[in-house]
Amino acid sequence: MKTCLSFLTFFLLITLLPGFAPAFSQTPKATSPANRVIIGIERLVTPEFLPFIQNRRVAILTNHTGIMPDKGHIVDLLHARSDVKVVKLFSPEHGIRGEADTHVANEVDKKTGLKVISLYGNVRKPTPEMLKDVDVLIFDIQDVGARYYTYIATMTAVMEAAAENKKLMIVLDRPNPITGLYVDGGVGRNAKAPVTSPNFLPITHGMTVGELAKMFNGERAAKKLPQAELMVVPMRHYIRSQWFDQTGLPWIKPSPNMINLTTATLYPAMCVLEGTNVSEGRGTMQPFEFIGAPWIDGEKLAKQLNSYKLAGITFKPASFKPDSVVDGIRIYPPKFVGQTCYGAQAVVTDRNKFESAKATVYIMHALKTLYPAQLEWKNSRLDGLWKTDVTRKQLQAGAAPQDIIKTWAEELAYFKTVRAKYLLYK
Repeated sequence: MKTCLSFLTFFLLITLLPGFAPAFSQTPKATSPANRVIIGIERLVTPEFLPFIQNRRVAILTNHTGIMPDKGHIVDLLHARSDVKVVKLFSPEHGIRGEADTHVANEVDKKTGLKVISLYGNVRKPTPEMLKDVDVLIFDIQDVGARYYTYIATMTAVMEAAAENKKLMIVLDRPNPITGLYVDGGVGRNAKAPVTSPNFLPITHGMTVGELAKMFNGERAAKKLPQAELMVVPMRHYIRSQWFDQTGLPWIKPSPNMINLTTATLYPAMCVLEGTNVSEGRGTMQPFEFIGAPWIDGEKLAKQLNSYKLAGITFKPASFKPDSVVDGIRIYPPKFVGQTCYGAQAVVTDRNKFESAKATVYIMHALKTLYPAQLEWKNSRLDGLWKTDVTRKQLQAGAAPQDIIKTWAEELAYFKTVRAKYLLYK
């Protein structure tokens, strides 16, 4: 008993020393109300920006994440104002309320009676007819910081329509949940091409939606394409190194399978599994944390993945059973519904050291090494995620992960040079 008490006393004393933090702790510094991040929607309704939408016909591209910190929604906020005329809504993938996991249909917003036009069905870009009665287009959606996520592609399509139809485009900025620092992954297209769309981004771009909008719009000039009259309403108190849980803002899952910040952290690494016959954990409450299939040996897979000694992450054997309903929402049928999958669970040990874009190559290399006969490569899907067939072919030919990653250097360097011109925050 004396030994236990002595150790406890010693531990409590050293934790009180200035600057001491246990190595296993990743608790973010608390954000006080005074330095909470102020997002774009909060600033839109201030005297600085409100005149740009007053007495004008407004269309809003948003979803359930378009909220104020008090969780009041942008549509309700602007629709209630007598000096702003909201004429219609545009919805991205997953719909205006974020509950659809397939193609989204046109509908009527039950609360306001406004027409909702889907941009994730047969139409991906507003037509001139859809914009005839619109003066201003507003974008307000929370992104997750990875090229795969479709919201920034929808934003780009709307911005192109704004440019072609001479409409003001306002982007209300929000944080990059996985920080605005980590830039990594193959770009896949011509390394020196103007960065006019998500097709020319690396897997993790380290930018906010406002910065992306400025870049996509600004780079259109190099291709002699019309530029939109673009206004980005920037955040206040935002620092590039912040993770979402350090902003003081409420987490609203951006899509049915983007459950929490851990999901977003692992998503850039795990999404490539969508191009295989291996489950990425969709259909569970921990999507993108798992790698599994009924035919995988979890002990062997975890051992292979840990042999790479990837920084900031470890893998442990795990099993899971995908369902078609997650957190009360029916999702697009995941792989192996109702079947027990065996494999590995990814555990982030230091999120600031974890390089998720590089991990994609190691994960695929591990599966190919252990299961060359069972692993199925869905070539078009994989190539679409990587924006090239080169990475897949390198892996199939037996190239080492570190050699594949080295081939990204030139295109990443070019992208970082372009990116630097459009950053809004330090």
